[in-house]
Amino acid sequence: MKARLFLAPCLAAALLLAAVTSTAPAAPAATATKACAAPGLVVWAGEEPGGGTAGSVYYRIEFTNLATTTCTLKGYPKVNAVDLKGRRIGAFATHETGRKAGRVTLAPGQSAVATLRIVDALNYPADKCKATLAAGLRIGIPGGSGNKVAPLAFETCARSITKTLAVAPVTAAS
Repeated sequence: MKARLFLAPCLAAALLLAAVTSTAPAAPAATATKACAAPGLVVWAGEEPGGGTAGSVYYRIEFTNLATTTCTLKGYPKVNAVDLKGRRIGAFATHETGRKAGRVTLAPGQSAVATLRIVDALNYPADKCKATLAAGLRIGIPGGSGNKVAPLAFETCARSITKTLAVAPVTAAS
């Protein structure tokens, strides 16, 4: 009789422990970081220090995360020149070769960059270029969604057969 009185509470405790551990919530799964979206970023373009070569000027496109959550960028931004009304001028930027396109994770306040090369429109014959003044750049968020317009006055070709823009993949800002 004493053995049964001792075993009953032990058995009840074991059953209770089994019930609690089988219904306990699992540890939260690691959440994937979402791609950056245009509303959470500030995007601007400025000349690179020492950023000129014969016939081209290099600009730094910077993406800064102003959202309250971490996000990622990946690959090449889609870039084209725009007029004062935001209409596309000429061809989209081609991709610079030689760099691997990777993923960049941006915590709030962090930045990533991509280098943009703009070839002098006067390097091209008038019939292939039709030189015109651009008011800015429309920059698509690489690997994310949306785009932003960064003001930048420069001369470009209105004809889309002539490629005056080339962009490198996004990398972490140093």
